[in-house]
Amino acid sequence: MSTTDIIGYAVSALGGVALFLYGMNVLGNGLEKTSGGKMEKILEKLTGNIVKAVILGAAVTAVIQSSSATTVIVVGLVNSGILPLSSAVGIIMGANIGTTVTGQILRLGDLEGNESLGAAMEFLTPDYLAPILAIIGILIVLAAKKDSIRAIGDIGMGLGVLFTGMNLLSDSVKPLSELSAFQDLFASLENPVLGIIAGTLVTALIQSSSASVGILQAVSDTGLLSFAAAFPIIMGQNIGTCSTSVISSIGASKNAKRAAMVHLYFNVIGTVLFLISVYILKALDFIPMWNNTMNRGDIANFHTLFNIVVTVFFIPFHKVLEKLAIMTIRSKPEDEDEISVDSGENMLDSRFLKSPSLAIQYANNASAYMGKLARENFKMSCGLLFSYDVKHADKIREYEEIIDRTEDRLNSYLVSITDCELSVAESRSVTSLLHIITDFERIADYAFNIMEYAESMHDKNQNFSENAIAELKIISKAITEIIDMSVTAVEYDDLQTVKQIEPLEETIDQLEYQLKNRHIERLKTGDCAIDRGIHYLDMLSDMERVADHCSNVAVHVLSRNYGKDEIKHHEYIDEVHKGESQDYINLMNEYSNKYKLANN
Repeated sequence: MSTTDIIGYAVSALGGVALFLYGMNVLGNGLEKTSGGKMEKILEKLTGNIVKAVILGAAVTAVIQSSSATTVIVVGLVNSGILPLSSAVGIIMGANIGTTVTGQILRLGDLEGNESLGAAMEFLTPDYLAPILAIIGILIVLAAKKDSIRAIGDIGMGLGVLFTGMNLLSDSVKPLSELSAFQDLFASLENPVLGIIAGTLVTALIQSSSASVGILQAVSDTGLLSFAAAFPIIMGQNIGTCSTSVISSIGASKNAKRAAMVHLYFNVIGTVLFLISVYILKALDFIPMWNNTMNRGDIANFHTLFNIVVTVFFIPFHKVLEKLAIMTIRSKPEDEDEISVDSGENMLDSRFLKSPSLAIQYANNASAYMGKLARENFKMSCGLLFSYDVKHADKIREYEEIIDRTEDRLNSYLVSITDCELSVAESRSVTSLLHIITDFERIADYAFNIMEYAESMHDKNQNFSENAIAELKIISKAITEIIDMSVTAVEYDDLQTVKQIEPLEETIDQLEYQLKNRHIERLKTGDCAIDRGIHYLDMLSDMERVADHCSNVAVHVLSRNYGKDEIKHHEYIDEVHKGESQDYINLMNEYSNKYKLANN
């Protein structure tokens, strides 16, 4: 074989690897979009049941086709304080099982030339499947209007490209198998240490154990890969995949670093124990296939067997993994407490950006968190009007700073999400969240204004009349309720609550109008001083604006659900009022009676 031929085959092999990795990427993205982030959200709901955690970890990884992605998401959840380290252990163990699904799919290549399976089975071989899946996939992508359907086309395209790359790689390495240097290479890998190092380095380089196992399956078509050489490579591939989670834990909380260490310890200890067991069995002559060559199916089966056996072994000892991680990443007395689950800023972990749908969900949670803080500030500010408390005023300032910081973080985070490949629905959600956080921040600003009015009056030893205080209590309760509704609408995407916001907002408008007229009459009769009267009218305006922003929030929640990039607020209000339904009228009557002013 000439040097030119060798170079040609080598370039073709690298091209096959490139196509294979690209196909894996397209397939993973399609599966991720199909799941819509729901599979990842299940991870939050775990209890301390280790078996349940293992099963769900395996299921999530099987769906998104990447143990690296699963463990990175887990590190992010632990870093945010959402997932306890004890639950993360089981998910990480299950992820190693879920990632073996890819190898089982790729073993279809073994069907080629197997006459005992019949002609019909030939259509399941990669030679047929690759073009068929690619054609079906591209037709769906071109014809589909919905993102969820288009994602199915991406899955077909991904599998088609993946199988094409697999075939190209396999066809390119077969001629190279005649070279003595190539044969010597695989002979040297029978040394378990070299095999593990090779598997670890390749997997760390391409950041996917599924992909590295697939490449190994393609190489097995040369007929040079014996069991003695293959099994240490496969175990090394499991260690190599830990590099992703370890890198992602840099700069994270101690518990997040511990989650990454659990992944590393699980694979390293499992590999050492399995390696020792295999060589003991070989010494006892219990492995007759030691020098036999392995095909794609053999590699897939061994990969699955290895991960299942190691996982089952560690289930009773999962606490040991947790303790090892804690011993490795120690806490110091001077360290700050771990991140609180209630911090909106800490929900925005960059690790979630690997899964845009999940990142959007946590951005939504952080937005709702902003709304809750704004609601608390409004309640405390109104409370200062009736009974001034310095501690409450300080707490309002603290919350205001947190809200401002969270808004800044959310703006940057949402912009980062737009750098990812988003579906139309995801893009619409990002746009609505950018509007929503602005509205919640403005609500907090108006609450802060009310606090400053109360502070100014306290410093001057001024008070409102009893009638004014009674009226303020009524409208403040109505506004607290509408803020509650807007937060619920955002947090739970609750369209039923959204429909109740506009009738209450209109009720608050009417209340503000009545209260202004009443206060102007008090000013005329001298029942209220002019300087306090100005504060009162300013507060009413601020309160009414809070209700307006809650109405804005309702519109933005509707826009992301009804397939419009932006619903014009005034157009929406006009539409609602023109076609007032009986339900709308009933709600208006209910709120009018609930927040009815007493007769003077």
